[in-house]
Amino acid sequence: MKYYSRQIESHLVKVIQKFPVLSLTGPRQSGKTTLLKKIFSHFKYVNLERIDIRNLVLSDPLGFLKSNGAGVIFDEAQNIPELFSYIQVVSDEIGIPGQYILSGSQSFLLNQHIVQSLAGRVHVSHLLPFSVEEISGFSEDICKTLYNGFYPRIYSENISPDDFYPSYLQTYIERDVRLIKSIENLNSFSRFLGLCAGRIGQIMNLSALANDAGISVNTAKAWLSVLEASYIIFEMPPFYRNYNKRLIKSPKIYFYDTGIACSLLRITSPEMLKTHYLYGSLFENLIIAEVRKWQINSGKRPELYYWRESNGTEIDCILEKGNGEMILAEIKAGETFNKDFIRNFKNFPGNTGKSIRYIIYAGDQSIDISGIRLVSYKDLPAFLSEFGV
Repeated sequence: MKYYSRQIESHLVKVIQKFPVLSLTGPRQSGKTTLLKKIFSHFKYVNLERIDIRNLVLSDPLGFLKSNGAGVIFDEAQNIPELFSYIQVVSDEIGIPGQYILSGSQSFLLNQHIVQSLAGRVHVSHLLPFSVEEISGFSEDICKTLYNGFYPRIYSENISPDDFYPSYLQTYIERDVRLIKSIENLNSFSRFLGLCAGRIGQIMNLSALANDAGISVNTAKAWLSVLEASYIIFEMPPFYRNYNKRLIKSPKIYFYDTGIACSLLRITSPEMLKTHYLYGSLFENLIIAEVRKWQINSGKRPELYYWRESNGTEIDCILEKGNGEMILAEIKAGETFNKDFIRNFKNFPGNTGKSIRYIIYAGDQSIDISGIRLVSYKDLPAFLSEFGV
């Protein structure tokens, strides 16, 4: 099977030299095991998904840790929560960085055990599906890129998205959702997930979402938390000068992977996507998700915002840099520049000379127009690299 280099590799190699324990979480099938075995090939690998291995470890956790010494990868570590307390004891005794790696697809469960036993001793990183740079750029057909999504097996095993994603979602709902939260009606949860896909790039109206799904607002909140904890969706808060307002205003909703979103929307081919009413929203989702992946792969905390006035004037993506500079980006699915693309920049209240303005669009050319950088989606990796997003 072909190995694809991952952007996060250098970050993981750096932080494992500073912390006794490294935790790597991410969605199932995002390539965590393959990555860890590749860059930490000198570590012993222990798969706690296997019942026989779990029983072996549980029979004498302390003895197992001491007999194997430092340099062990525990895959699906959340399956043995008792192990974390023993790792704390042994890692403190050894007293050196780079002792253990904890990997798991259930970030909620894994992080819960980390907080209880390993706080201050562990660095938490996340591995998401491929970025466009990791698969050597965008397809010439943007609709094909959106439809394929970025899960590794789509590329390494040449699996059709129409075969991969329905099976992936069924496994996720029937297995992972039950582990994270006790949900009695999985059909209702599946419907809820589909309704979220239909709201990509929209400001979250929790009451309307709950009403459409036939559930309470509190249930909708809980289910959104499940989707975030399992790396299916993420929320992007609004931008305000008053930081506290960012925490109380409604966020937008996006999916980490457009292939999953297309499957939930019953899109079965790139050709079908070309005329779909959510094509523009899916294109926006792809760009926003790529910016977020870049930040996470660089070991940075995701800092993305949108801005919208009551009259509908909006900036799709705002990034604040440490030097006080702001990057404002409008995302347009059109392939030809239109002067209306720049209209919203003029009304942005924070536009005081320290903002750099971009339009990321589905066209082929990247050029400067009236002090605004028009960026082809194909040049997105270069744009992200240039500004250290």
